[in-house]
Amino acid sequence: MSSSDKLHYKVIEPSSGWKMVDFQELWRYKDLLYFLTLRGIKARYAQSILGVSWAIIQPLFTTLVFTLVFGGLAKVDSDGMPYVLFSYLALWPWNYFSGTLTESANSLIQNANMITKVYFPRMVLPLSAILSKMLDFTIAFVVVLGMLIYFKQIPGWGVLFTPLLIIQLLMCSLGIGMFLSALAVKYRDVKHALTFIVQLLLYAAPVVYSTSAVPEKYLGWYILNPMVGVIEGFRAAFLDRPMPWEWIWPGTIVSLVFFIFGMFYFRRMERIFADVA
Repeated sequence: MSSSDKLHYKVIEPSSGWKMVDFQELWRYKDLLYFLTLRGIKARYAQSILGVSWAIIQPLFTTLVFTLVFGGLAKVDSDGMPYVLFSYLALWPWNYFSGTLTESANSLIQNANMITKVYFPRMVLPLSAILSKMLDFTIAFVVVLGMLIYFKQIPGWGVLFTPLLIIQLLMCSLGIGMFLSALAVKYRDVKHALTFIVQLLLYAAPVVYSTSAVPEKYLGWYILNPMVGVIEGFRAAFLDRPMPWEWIWPGTIVSLVFFIFGMFYFRRMERIFADVA
């Protein structure tokens, strides 16, 4: 047998320690990422009469309840904005964040058969879960436009910074999502605890109230929550108010830390996924 006829083998060995993400390998599996993302979208609305309309109905009805309870009965200050617009602009990014945590945390467990039978970059699974939720995020923007027209609100120049806010939202979601997905494979309690934790986190973010209502002595710690800057940034961008950079940049740094740590932790735990999935 000539040297040109020899077979070439690729030996796949489990990684150990803290490893960098192989972005070239992720790119080679971009088709798999695309199909898993598409599958996630189809599965979410399969056999649903209203289909993607749920991406509008759910946050809209939640906003109406918040407006009635917090804006009407509790008289929560909305910084001079119509409370329904004030709360929806917060629920819009928050629903994406909370939804991606649940989807990505369960992504490895739900695809255990794939993990144990075929090799592919495992990071594709939480990444596809997060990308599939972008459709809901985009559709919910339709309601934002409708509210802006109804209340005759014209966005200011701050709207140009919304891509930066979305990047921060994605970094935070993906970082925490990768960490939780890796953790959930080994500890199934994560799945059960996450629903309760997400409900609590809702009130740790300025969704039903404004950040200006937080006492000054707690504000320095409070703005380390990445969702504070994202939510207040969305409000400022679409309601033509000064961008609260002093609330945004601390959350940006924390989001970057979450993103980097989440990637490294995921890679470190990746070698045991097939054994415990």
